[in-house]
Amino acid sequence: MSALKWQGWLVALVFVAGLLVFAPLGLYVWAGGRPAVRPAGAAPEDVRITDCRIDPASRRVVASVEAVNGFPERGAYVITVEFREQPPPARPGGAESLALPPAARGPQVLMKIPGVAPAATERAEALGPVWPQAAIPWCGIAAADFAPDPPFARSLGLRPRPHASNAGEAGNAGILSPSGV
Repeated sequence: MSALKWQGWLVALVFVAGLLVFAPLGLYVWAGGRPAVRPAGAAPEDVRITDCRIDPASRRVVASVEAVNGFPERGAYVITVEFREQPPPARPGGAESLALPPAARGPQVLMKIPGVAPAATERAEALGPVWPQAAIPWCGIAAADFAPDPPFARSLGLRPRPHASNAGEAGNAGILSPSGV
């Protein structure tokens, strides 16, 4: 074989060896460039109660909830709102525990705020129980969780739809009216 042919094989072998060495390193660097994933318990930091009031007509407690998406992707917040009587003011100099035993917990309502875009703020209201006349309500976040939208929904640009009743759809499945509804 000629010397030129050996040099061609040598260049090809060096190229393949370089791919074997540097391809995993390149994949490692590429995968490390993704945004940091927040820990699972970080959702309560994004949710807060902005207003706690009694509806004058129904005497029910209404809590206004605000969710600011701090995650790098679109998703939904599932929030548990708790309603109690306002605790007495803390004694000066005394450190009291904020954790309440389960017997002291008040009624709770589960709510969902869907389709919150990254860094966007969404608001919703949680409707609580009928409240006694002389008691002052206290509203708080008992738990909050964030669920990202499924990957196929994000790739197709789909957004969550409000759930509609399926009543009356069983008899006319697949039949559309002339208006398309």
